[in-house]
Amino acid sequence: MVIAFIIMGALGLIIGIGLAIASKVFYVFIDPKIEAVEQALPGANCGGCGLPGCSANAEAIVAGKSSASSCVAGGPDIAIEIAKIMGVAAEAKEPDIARPGCYYGPRTADLKYLYEGINDCRAAALISGGMKVCTIGCLGLGTCAKACPFNAITMGAEGLPVVDEVKCTGCGTCERVCPKHIITLSSVTRRILREYTTEECTTPCQRSCPAGINIREYIRQIETGNYHRAVQVIKERNPFPAIIGRICPRPCETDCRRKFIDEPVAINFLKRYAADFEKESGKRILPAKAPDTGRKIAVIGGGIEGLSAAFFTARLGHNPTVFEATPRLGGLLNSAISSYRLPHEILDWDLGGIIAMGVDIRTDTALGKNLSLDALFRQGFDGVYLSTGGWDSRLARDPGTHVEMPVTGLTLLVDLIKLDQAGGAKPSFGPEVVIAGGGRLALKAAGVLKKLGAQKITILFREPWDHTPVEGVNIRELEEDGIEIIAGSGIDRIFGEADRLCRVRYLQLDTLSEKTIPAQALVLASGRFPNFIFVKSQVPPDSHDTDAPVRWEAVESYKRPEFSKEIGLFAKGDLVTDYTAAIKAIAGGRRGAVTIHQMMYGIEPKLSDQVITSRSRLQDVDHVENVPAGSRQLMPLCAPKDLAACKEMETGFTEDMAHTEAARCLQCGLICYRKIEAADHAAYETSSPFTNEVIYI
Repeated sequence: MVIAFIIMGALGLIIGIGLAIASKVFYVFIDPKIEAVEQALPGANCGGCGLPGCSANAEAIVAGKSSASSCVAGGPDIAIEIAKIMGVAAEAKEPDIARPGCYYGPRTADLKYLYEGINDCRAAALISGGMKVCTIGCLGLGTCAKACPFNAITMGAEGLPVVDEVKCTGCGTCERVCPKHIITLSSVTRRILREYTTEECTTPCQRSCPAGINIREYIRQIETGNYHRAVQVIKERNPFPAIIGRICPRPCETDCRRKFIDEPVAINFLKRYAADFEKESGKRILPAKAPDTGRKIAVIGGGIEGLSAAFFTARLGHNPTVFEATPRLGGLLNSAISSYRLPHEILDWDLGGIIAMGVDIRTDTALGKNLSLDALFRQGFDGVYLSTGGWDSRLARDPGTHVEMPVTGLTLLVDLIKLDQAGGAKPSFGPEVVIAGGGRLALKAAGVLKKLGAQKITILFREPWDHTPVEGVNIRELEEDGIEIIAGSGIDRIFGEADRLCRVRYLQLDTLSEKTIPAQALVLASGRFPNFIFVKSQVPPDSHDTDAPVRWEAVESYKRPEFSKEIGLFAKGDLVTDYTAAIKAIAGGRRGAVTIHQMMYGIEPKLSDQVITSRSRLQDVDHVENVPAGSRQLMPLCAPKDLAACKEMETGFTEDMAHTEAARCLQCGLICYRKIEAADHAAYETSSPFTNEVIYI
């Protein structure tokens, strides 16, 4: 009996020791922060966050892969509680709504494949790409509706998904299961940030518009008589519809598919009609804004680009202030366009729309003159966008009597040469100077800088050595004189403190290796300052000296999709003078707003590999069938003798003309469009306002 107790005790001791060792070896540490976040979550395990349950979402939040507001089943109070656990601030989150992106369902589109019993879009997509001729069209099998955990999606009569915005939580389940990316999440921010990709159903006119306006949709709204909604659609991408409706060069009409039948739709005149409707109503029609983030943005320059940047920044939820050097907003539009084409009354109306979006305006204030970068940061601005325009803009506000230097040391090469030719007092540029570009004129500028006291001058050329303009120049003598030439390089970032430039970072374009060099001045060989975006550099956590100079860094706006792979300042496609059209300046302003937004949130501006450019391979059509011809509406003109009374050369469409012209729109998709069979022609008959004949539209 005693022996049995001894054996059992020994066994118990051995098992206890084994369990103790196992507990150490196989111990699983549970992060208390993950546990706290999971307890804060509602425990619904609905999958709306895109992860398999609240435990997985808690781990993702702590790992920084999900936001504090990622739980769609919880409200803002839960997001605030999680933010406190994480030690971060919880900004208000705008709702994401699922949004179908296809215009013609399987019932009306051309068919190519049969399903043969398949009832899931993902499976159908694996078989010859699905059923439609269109490579990106909706397959219509309703997989998104079946997958939606909140029953917010149904399949409509046209065979396309219909989203109930009340039920939709923006969880993204539908987006993840759609093999064609037809249904995606949409929000104010998403729509502003996006560049169109080859995976989307875009129309030819939309792709040609520099601002990317959803032309098809606003014309459809005009056709149905919903002018209010038409203005909202236009202002999604264009804050100046009345201005652009009068002066746009209309590249969209060049690619209008209607040209295969008769004449392009009068797209821009219809835009003007909708804009004039807003003005005549006397009530502002404004697009939606994201929730207020409390972040302040300074925009330097009150031309079209700067005002557009402020407009889109406000829509992203930030609080922009525009600083304009002259007494009046609008830039070149005030002086470069005849008042008979663009009356000041129209200009002022659209400018008022910018202010109505919550943009603060301060005129007679110039950066580098009566305003400093350091002062802006100390006043609480989180970012500064430089949009001062090119030589045309500069001469309009100051006829060559003043050399602009928005940040100490940042100047244009042409100003430096002009200073030398003028004689008299010369500014000091510091001992270390970088010259960006300029060809052989850069060598002359280097000589001027040496006379002004510069000791080390670095000239950066984008061209490789065998294409640099230094033929016949003794490189060794230059180096002995403190002048170094670096070929095949591009500046991608500058750094400074307070109002001083301190360093310049450049990349070798062949190897992409980067190097930062000291510089108290940067001389730019262009007719305008790049669209630099200044933000505060990250300050070490142990730095609490409020009197220390503000450290900043600056990059230029991300490049147009056409040149997204280019690197550094003055790359192919970069601006070296003013924009050639106001609509392009609007697009530049939006890109600036997007870059500011991304930099403030630590996002590296980068475009998708599928972004649409002129080199993209897209489906398209080269002819149009089953559409009868119809005359384009002509813009009524004011007689020269009546110009004083009319105030404009073009008097605008009447409502009947706008309806007639809007009905000519084919309501295109990628390769689809509105077809009118012979039996349906009667429904589209109308009398021409210019003849007695009956035409079909």
